Amino acid sequence: MAGGGFLAGFIPAVAAQEIAEVRMCGTADGAEVWFDPIGLLVRPGQTIRWTNRDPGNSHTATAYHPQNDNHALRIPATAAPWNSDYLLPGESFTVVLTVEGVYDYYCIPHEHAGMVGRIVVGRRDGSPMHPLAEAGADQKASQPVPELIERALPTVAEILRSGAVRMR
Repeated sequence: MAGGGFLAGFIPAVAAQEIAEVRMCGTADGAEVWFDPIGLLVRPGQTIRWTNRDPGNSHTATAYHPQNDNHALRIPATAAPWNSDYLLPGESFTVVLTVEGVYDYYCIPHEHAGMVGRIVVGRRDGSPMHPLAEAGADQKASQPVPELIERALPTVAEILRSGAVRMR
């Protein structure tokens, strides 16, 4: 489904606000790969677009969900999972997330290298602690992933504080 889109929660695309961009990146020698930003706060119904900016690798944006190679469920239980399929350099994939909560995702060929990301769907309310963070939305206890993955992901509190967490 390279270059296509998917609506998780089935809201008309017309309702989506500006597009939140996530770049798929890598070093020239292919030794390092990452999503930029690795953590992102979006509003319900906002479109997220992943674009492969790595000239030397194909990448995917794939939700942590049992339907995706029997991975742990690390998106809201009522949200639909997605898988971009392999994106060649310059290709993009979009999804609209409507269910509030925390969405963890990974790149199929580079998960073992720590190419993972986290999206928080919610609204900034100006308070120091957001209800998603207070509810334990980091999901560590509910559906564990390997330690490398857990260490790579920013916390919900970091994402709520900054709006976007960048690795570089």
